[in-house]
Amino acid sequence: MLKLAIFVGTTLGSYVGWWAGDALGFGFGWAFLMSGIGSMVGVYAGWKVGRKLAE
Repeated sequence: MLKLAIFVGTTLGSYVGWWAGDALGFGFGWAFLMSGIGSMVGVYAGWKVGRKLAE
């Protein structure tokens, strides 16, 4: 369950980061960077949710 939560968090975080960079008109490079940052945030959030569900 933990791996699934991290996978979902990474996917959603990456998408939100890309969307935010594109919506703000930063261009491809910055959208890509924000997608990476969103992925890292998603891993952490997914890990926290997965740990909570495992209890």
